[in-house]
Amino acid sequence: MAFSRSRLTVARLRRGRTRKSLAEAVRMSEKALYGYEHGPTTPSEETVEALAHVLRFPVSFFYGPELELFSTEGASFRALSRTTAKQRERARAGGALAFELNSWIESRFSLPAVDVPDLKPEKDAEAAALALRTHWALGDSPISNMIHLLEAKGVRVYSLAEDCEEVDAFSLWRDNRPYVFLNTLKSGEHSRFDAAHELGHLVLHQHGAPSGQPAEHEANRFASAFLLPRTAAFGTISRNASLDYLMKVKRAWGLSLAALVYRLHEIGLLSDWYYRTLCIEIQRQGFRKQEPQPGLREHSQVLAKVFELLKAEKIMRHDVAAKLSWPVEELNALIFQLVLSAIPGAKKPTAPKDHNRPQLSVSSGGAS
Repeated sequence: MAFSRSRLTVARLRRGRTRKSLAEAVRMSEKALYGYEHGPTTPSEETVEALAHVLRFPVSFFYGPELELFSTEGASFRALSRTTAKQRERARAGGALAFELNSWIESRFSLPAVDVPDLKPEKDAEAAALALRTHWALGDSPISNMIHLLEAKGVRVYSLAEDCEEVDAFSLWRDNRPYVFLNTLKSGEHSRFDAAHELGHLVLHQHGAPSGQPAEHEANRFASAFLLPRTAAFGTISRNASLDYLMKVKRAWGLSLAALVYRLHEIGLLSDWYYRTLCIEIQRQGFRKQEPQPGLREHSQVLAKVFELLKAEKIMRHDVAAKLSWPVEELNALIFQLVLSAIPGAKKPTAPKDHNRPQLSVSSGGAS
């Protein structure tokens, strides 16, 4: 197979390398490296081996099919002011690898069909959240597991690289499939909100516009309303409730304390004065940095089942990485905190019954 220019770019970006630093490391000119990534020149086998050694990718990786690096304009990167160009580029390259992994998985397993409607015509984010709950027949009940729900509706969920903490989350559509990338280093409550936020982007901004801060504001409003519907809040939560009471409420709905307080003020269940009082108290007790009484972290049901079935065929993670010509660290980064590693003698945590768990079956291609 011919040398893949896009794979060289992906490997370079995954390692946080500029062309200049990589060129210096392998003792070539930056112009020559640019030519290898964009043409028309092709590196010799010796040069590919030098690049592979510095970038810590197998030589065979650079001879696979071309990879797709999506544009930042086509993805819902959050808080761009807090992320560096290097972090965004690493995340983009991680996305390109996720697309390849997802294609490999889909060639062997039948994943849930996509059921994520376009809700851009809705008059506002709150109405869109209600429309989606109605479309998915969720009623007003708390959502037991956001990742399970997304996967059941055909959303492909992957993790960001471990050292991209400043990138909150992002989502995009590719080949009519919705993808969500979560920062799994954050608390369970924050990760749930990020998942709902990215769902908002998928249903509201599938065809672009609005962008920037208006789009972020819409996605935040969608997430708040989707996780805690207005009717449910008015029917179950007391007005100007105490902080101790709100601790119980936030656990029931899987929200962070700060997000719950903001939502209740937004819909009028907290007065302006009491809202400011609670915000001061939350800040004083350090609850913005350390979530009080944190809930359990959510995990992927689809990826867990995939690797369970592969393991039954004696195909381990390092085998999957080898089939893709990846370093195993890249595979681990995409499923980090989404799939639990088996610990000898450990008890499996009991989880509440979840009617939104995705169904997964093996396709005719098998797990070879």
